[in-house]
Amino acid sequence: MTRVRLAVGRLLPSSRDYVDLRRSWAGDLLAGLTVAVVALPLALGFGVVSGVGPEAGLVTAVVAGVVAAVFGGSGLQVSGPTGAMAVVLLPIVSEHGAAVVPAVALMAGVIVVVAGALGLGRLVGLIPWPVVEGFTVGIALVIAAQQVPMALGVARPEGDHASVVAIRAVVHAVGDPDVTTLLLLGLTVVLAGGLPLLRRSLPASLVAVVVTTVVASLVGADVAVIGEIPRTLPAPSVPALGSWLALVSPAVVVAALVALESLLSARVADGMADVAPHSPDRELVGQGLANLASGLFGGMPATGAIARTAVNARAGAATRLASLSHAVVLALMLLVAAGAVGRIPLVALAGVLLVTAWRMVERYSVLAVLRSTRTDAAVFLLTAAATVAFDLVVAVEVGIVLAVVVALVQLSRTARLVEDPPVVDELASAAEHRLLREHVLVYRLDGPLFFGAASRFLAQLTAVSDVRVVVLRLANLAMLDASGARALSEIIAQFDDRGIAVVLKVASPEHLRLLRTVGALDRLDKAGHVTGDLDAALAHARSHALRGRHPPAGPDTVVELTGS
Repeated sequence: MTRVRLAVGRLLPSSRDYVDLRRSWAGDLLAGLTVAVVALPLALGFGVVSGVGPEAGLVTAVVAGVVAAVFGGSGLQVSGPTGAMAVVLLPIVSEHGAAVVPAVALMAGVIVVVAGALGLGRLVGLIPWPVVEGFTVGIALVIAAQQVPMALGVARPEGDHASVVAIRAVVHAVGDPDVTTLLLLGLTVVLAGGLPLLRRSLPASLVAVVVTTVVASLVGADVAVIGEIPRTLPAPSVPALGSWLALVSPAVVVAALVALESLLSARVADGMADVAPHSPDRELVGQGLANLASGLFGGMPATGAIARTAVNARAGAATRLASLSHAVVLALMLLVAAGAVGRIPLVALAGVLLVTAWRMVERYSVLAVLRSTRTDAAVFLLTAAATVAFDLVVAVEVGIVLAVVVALVQLSRTARLVEDPPVVDELASAAEHRLLREHVLVYRLDGPLFFGAASRFLAQLTAVSDVRVVVLRLANLAMLDASGARALSEIIAQFDDRGIAVVLKVASPEHLRLLRTVGALDRLDKAGHVTGDLDAALAHARSHALRGRHPPAGPDTVVELTGS
């Protein structure tokens, strides 16, 4: 019971979260204000891009931002709507409608909370780097494609695929270009992309949106704007789940993205400030609760936002008061500035998100992956291509499956046949030496024997001929699963049918138990050919070899199966 309380306690808020608050509260509040200024246009833009509307983006930034700040496992993490989540949500909205998004957030939140409670936070770190980079590049390309209709000032063409829609929008704009929209787009991109070059501390995205909005109003530009948004948060309510079975697969993908992006962001934050490292499991619980809250308030799924978290760290945040105050400032903006927000041109948001997509791609990281190995480069390119060609739901599945397959193939290749003559020379007398090596083969199985390598081991071992005894040494076997144990059972049976005795030397109790469970040792146990001692195993081999009156010719060396 005490262990359970300690485990649960590590997942909940405590006074330790604010141990430096007396010293840092002023800097935390200033950092929170800075992040809120950066977050406002992004929250609006990602809400629009995902198809659920700007108000949902703001609600998510406020509600999820507060809950994740209090319950999350990182003191610097800033949570809210992100570009990656917008990419995931767009096909869901296209297929099921915007009304299902709060339900998806709710279901994903439950999955992420359970994952954190089960201690799965560290497993997300096992996702290979090329897969993560492939997702990032693919997401950036899709985000850029999604902005094309708004950036060109044309109605969104029909279609669910972002690239197809972007191409159709370009074709339409070429025939009838909207010069005013293009000029406002250029102004936004120049300001959002150029101001940080002059001074990194400037809130470039907000300045770009404000200036573009003022210019559009002064010249009376006839461009599409955000429109009216609510001045208060909606009342919490349980979203209608309806055909929830159809939402299970999207909710699982959303949950995986929440976990992955949040933990990556928290890891980045650890290296940017002198704070305690984040707790992966508590971070998952906090992000899951944030998505539950967002769903109850009609928002969209939220994750830890790497860009906003980095701004928070650079602004001098020391405790989670900074990310908490960022959400409060956004709520005040919603309350007092809803009218001004509604007059922001959509082209301004499109320009900001185009710059954001460009900054998402770390050129040095991409080049590093491409120059690493052919396999990693292939995983990276295929993951990015799947994100663009299909959607992130498919890309998540393709990337993970591809990485697992590549890992298993590489793992299965870590064993090969090598000659090892000294084994016999050390263990056989001069008189018995020639007779022994003509009748006995000794194999050592190093590395993994699992389903990915079992068939190759089976083919290699059963290909031997003209021997009387085979000694299998499993002392250095690093991994054995049911498929590998079954393969050994088939090897033993085939040798036995050919009149070749098998002596097994096993060191691991776990391997011995698994082999007996699958019935691999039934024949050997009856003959007493299972031992944990190498000398005893070779004694059995010598006794069988010396029984033959006309021994067949054998190899001159002892061969062992060993890892590279």
